[in-house]
Amino acid sequence: MQFKHLVAAVIAASAASAFAQTYTIEPNHTYPSFEADHMGISVWRGKFTKTSGTINLDRAAKKGSVDIAIDAGSVDFGHAKMNEHAKSKDMFNVEQFPTVTYKSKSVVFEGDKPVAVEGDLTMLGVTKPVKLAINKFKCIMHPMLKREVCGADATAEFKRTDFGLNYGVPMGFSPDVTLAIQVEAVKAN
Repeated sequence: MQFKHLVAAVIAASAASAFAQTYTIEPNHTYPSFEADHMGISVWRGKFTKTSGTINLDRAAKKGSVDIAIDAGSVDFGHAKMNEHAKSKDMFNVEQFPTVTYKSKSVVFEGDKPVAVEGDLTMLGVTKPVKLAINKFKCIMHPMLKREVCGADATAEFKRTDFGLNYGVPMGFSPDVTLAIQVEAVKAN
């Protein structure tokens, strides 16, 4: 009798995991960007040009995970001098902290669609919770890759000072940051 229960449990677990899918971040279509105050007179926008990671989704079970790594040295404001300053110890300190990471704790679903991610952002060696709102999500069979590709537009807000990025605050720079992420991920084989 126990053997039947074991077989049933293995079949149930296999069926449940059959719905879980792993997607690899497509680095040529994924760019975390951000907006930050510049002395209260303008808003500077930048992005990171090198991102990697995986996303796991089980839409049937309404579960998922996100594991992202961002090359902090790929920061790009479209201004060479500002890029170099942002990489220095004053800001991202890429020599000591070359990677910014985001690791989910949970994915929130409405129906079979993810609408938010609760997770931890690690920057400058400091880890703090940051919630991503998923404003748009869609999966398609990619016509050229012949594999499923999912894309999303996600946003978050946080204070950079919570992570020790304090540059300019005494001069009147606001610590508030708005994060916007365009992401595409390809279903793993």
